[in-house]
Amino acid sequence: MTNLFGGAAPYYAKYRPGHGAEAIDCLARAFGPASRVLDLGCGPGTVAIPLAAAVREVIAVDPDAGMLAEGGRVAAGTPNIRWLPGDSTTLAALPPFDDVVMGRSFHWMDRRAVLAELDRLLPPDGAVALIGPSRDPGEHPWEPVVRPVRAAFASDEQVAVNSFQATGEHHDDVLVDSPFDRLESSRFEQGLTWNLDAVLGLQLSYSYTTPGKLGDRVAEFTDAVRRVLVADNPSGVWEERAVTEVLIARRS
Repeated sequence: MTNLFGGAAPYYAKYRPGHGAEAIDCLARAFGPASRVLDLGCGPGTVAIPLAAAVREVIAVDPDAGMLAEGGRVAAGTPNIRWLPGDSTTLAALPPFDDVVMGRSFHWMDRRAVLAELDRLLPPDGAVALIGPSRDPGEHPWEPVVRPVRAAFASDEQVAVNSFQATGEHHDDVLVDSPFDRLESSRFEQGLTWNLDAVLGLQLSYSYTTPGKLGDRVAEFTDAVRRVLVADNPSGVWEERAVTEVLIARRS
């Protein structure tokens, strides 16, 4: 896991869209202002940074040193975020926490084992929150032309299979079959406008086409993506509606 996003941190921070203020506010209400929140698999702080203003403290944990460094740089001067190395296998070694949030990181974990460990570590009223795309998200408008290019540059060894891909079980199905089986779902929609540089940067934030995995082929890859994008949409501007789901899970 430590090499999964090698070199991707600045692209992840700049080009992955945030979840929107409404979704972050939903998390904040669920946790409450006195909560010490664990952001497990925090990346460069996509959730941790905006959430920190509404809770007591965020413990931002990620196995990738580049992600932690990028988050610390962006959030310099934010006193109530602790950036710590770790992952879902080191939960017991972390400082105590009251609630936990996970974004896209959850699908890289052994989800059932993580929920069992969180059941042991969280207080009785502690919540497990997931934030990310809705259950059946649409694809980006450029995906039909970009996907074959990514596939051509990502070898079999570079394509990691996450737990959702491996099992086909959606997160909410896994939660219902866990101690955190009382679910509350909220959805929030936001409009996004992408230009050519943003779409290109987004590709370098993906686990299978990070700069670390592409190596000396980064320029070749981005040139190939640029060509198919411009051929498909000469305007270089894409519009889409993105839906973020906030799933709050508590024990019955």
